[in-house]
Amino acid sequence: MSTFFLEPLAPFRLDLTVWTLRRRPHNLIDRWDGETYRRTLVLMEDPVEVAVTQVGSPDLPRIRVDVQGRALRSNRKQAITTALQQLLGYRIELAAFYRLAAHDAILGPLAQRFRGLKPPRFPSVFEGIVNAIACQQLTLTLGIHLLNRLTETYGLTATAGGGHAFPRPEELANLTPPTLKRLGFSRQKGQAIMELAQLGDAGQAELEGLTGVPEVKALARLRELRGVGRWTAEYVLLRRFGRMDVFPGDDVGARNNLRRWLGRTKPLDYAGVGRALARWRPYKGLIYFHLLSDRLEQAGHFQSGTSIPVIKT
Repeated sequence: MSTFFLEPLAPFRLDLTVWTLRRRPHNLIDRWDGETYRRTLVLMEDPVEVAVTQVGSPDLPRIRVDVQGRALRSNRKQAITTALQQLLGYRIELAAFYRLAAHDAILGPLAQRFRGLKPPRFPSVFEGIVNAIACQQLTLTLGIHLLNRLTETYGLTATAGGGHAFPRPEELANLTPPTLKRLGFSRQKGQAIMELAQLGDAGQAELEGLTGVPEVKALARLRELRGVGRWTAEYVLLRRFGRMDVFPGDDVGARNNLRRWLGRTKPLDYAGVGRALARWRPYKGLIYFHLLSDRLEQAGHFQSGTSIPVIKT
């Protein structure tokens, strides 16, 4: 096993960030036991099990990374570091958000409760879109079950033990809709996932290149893909590309979270979400994550007021 350390920007809490990434306790891709975050990553065709723990306080954060298997070369260490920067957002600077919240009677208490939460990101556009497609017109609980089945069936497994890596496009490109239907995906969802997987390296790279494209153009390009509507496109802008000003306004659960937080009695529609959040631009997406954390805490998955223990190394 190889070990190295990473330095997040304060404040940082691994538990809050991981729960926002995994969303449900039965998520088998992003695993959490109350202290350690585990995920299997594929590095140069080699799946490896990575374990992450926080060994410093939220205000003096440090995270330890343990990698199973052979000795860790510098290029593999860099690949793991890059993946964790995306998955855990630990280098994202949120000082301006906290300054805004400190003078806001509505946002302030929410930001303080979840102080240290960083916005997580999927490590690829492919994973982001497949996550969204799996959860379309289903509860998040059922959507995560579909993703688990897909990953356990087609994802690579680390030779040194651990879980399954989320499938890469090449592992799904030759499937058929009936094959995916046996896992619980509808024919339409199966077709959309297959076509996305069949884009090839050039097609995947073109989608990854949307990182710096203006929002309107990026949304339009994503919506050209089969199975990608407004909600899915906005979901990917937020959860893959880290566009912190994007709140997926067609997300019924998120709209309900927003309505409850604001104390509204009437449901919000898409336009209403935009109006309600206008005062907090450019942090609408960050509020989305905080409201998700609020629901997860209410479900009993963690306590926001609990301090991260300082683990001896």
